[in-house]
Amino acid sequence: MTVLSGVRSGDGGGLYGSWPDLEAVNRFLAHLGSRGFAAATVRAYAYDTLNFGRFCVERGFGLADVTAADIFDWVEWQTKGSRPASGNVVRLVRFAGAAPATVNRRVAAVRALFEHQVVLGVRSENPVPAPRRGQGLRPKARGLLGHLGPGRPRQGGRLVRQPRRLPEALDPHDVAVFLADLRSHRDRAIVLAMLLGGLRAGEVRRLRLADVDQGRRTVRVVGKGNRERTVPVDGGFFVELAAYLRDERPAGLATGECFVVLRGPTRGQRLSEAGLRSIFRHHRATSGATRVRPHRLRHTYGTELAAAGIDLLVLRELMGHASPETTAGYVHLSVEQLAADYAAARAVMGR
Repeated sequence: MTVLSGVRSGDGGGLYGSWPDLEAVNRFLAHLGSRGFAAATVRAYAYDTLNFGRFCVERGFGLADVTAADIFDWVEWQTKGSRPASGNVVRLVRFAGAAPATVNRRVAAVRALFEHQVVLGVRSENPVPAPRRGQGLRPKARGLLGHLGPGRPRQGGRLVRQPRRLPEALDPHDVAVFLADLRSHRDRAIVLAMLLGGLRAGEVRRLRLADVDQGRRTVRVVGKGNRERTVPVDGGFFVELAAYLRDERPAGLATGECFVVLRGPTRGQRLSEAGLRSIFRHHRATSGATRVRPHRLRHTYGTELAAAGIDLLVLRELMGHASPETTAGYVHLSVEQLAADYAAARAVMGR
């Protein structure tokens, strides 16, 4: 029986099971690792290809048989709101369906998988449709300079239209309630690193003691794509960090990571992704601040700086964005500000 079980916790995040194309996918994932992709990125590719593999298993074909029509069927399979139950149960379980951004990310991962097969000579062409491949998805060129394209950056061959959403900032009351519920200097330092320094959850977990400059009140961060940046952080973070290092962090640890487990059988080991999620999940429940999540703390940092008028180039550097479009998303006006400016303009016009 063909069973595609899941993603291994080790071994570079490869898939495991009895799928005939398992080796081809794991070769692709190993290739990503050899090119210097971060472990978290390879793992994300693994889950995305796992989703496609399960679709292939359900439909009864292998990677060599996939056509463009199959890719569109897979897109619909993800968004229609049903999937096979686990085990040997055949019935379908209703669920909300994957979000457009999730579907487009998975399509990009599978496109890369087939591109790898093309390079290896396993396939003659990539079956995943993309605007640049003339699949009728790209607007027709118009005008004298139409051959230069539609005048805006390409979006990676998205097959599903996804709404443009503004970053979700948190209400100050929710942040204050959540912080007040934390019971350790470590946890408060972690939250303040995101809120006052804009660090991602993974960047906080990977932060090393050697990367913290308490004299200059800066931290050196290695972000996505192994891009380094130096971020100034407000003094409140360093107060909590100093108390954590003095009173809570076990002495004589071999690990260089700053934040470690404080209790239990893994005491002294670096804080894991699951451990960080557990901290936030527990305190959301006990504080009632249900909207507080690591990335929303980071969004709050970016939104506050943008509202204060910081230069976008500076904000982009502080947040470690690869694309200026991502940074520009933080520059948005509130409903109240729009109404006030409109009223002021109308008053001038009425004179």
